[in-house]
Amino acid sequence: MLLLMFALWVAFNGRVTVEIVLFGIAVSALVFLFLCRHMDYSIKKERNVYQNIFGGIAYIALLLCEIIKANFCVIKLIVSPKYIIEPKLLQFQTKLEGDTKRVVLANSITLTPGTITVSLEGDKYLIHCLDKELGEGISDCTFVKRLERFESGKEEKKDGKTI
Repeated sequence: MLLLMFALWVAFNGRVTVEIVLFGIAVSALVFLFLCRHMDYSIKKERNVYQNIFGGIAYIALLLCEIIKANFCVIKLIVSPKYIIEPKLLQFQTKLEGDTKRVVLANSITLTPGTITVSLEGDKYLIHCLDKELGEGISDCTFVKRLERFESGKEEKKDGKTI
């Protein structure tokens, strides 16, 4: 945040001189100290935000890879004249804490071709799969593992609420 404030200071001034840089450092530091003291801001929280951003980008990359793989599976199911499609409804539970991560998992399952999240109640999911093969191992799929790792390792919790 300190670097962002300093960069904005320099950008808004339109030129770089020694006086502008020194005064910008002082003003940015004072504003940053004010944020830390009176606005419940800390470097720890900022670090967690950056870690979560990188984790989110990695999750989106994983989601895109899984969507591509699932597309090929669905195409194979549709094009193959020998294969008989057997739709299936399956139910499973996760250990994910927090509604946001549960909804992200439900949306990830729905975005992946061949599967749709029919309902989500608490930690119980009801999933419709185009074929029973697409539903195998869904309770411990890569989405669940990544979200559990994301939940356990990089977030700071205070009184049960994510900061």
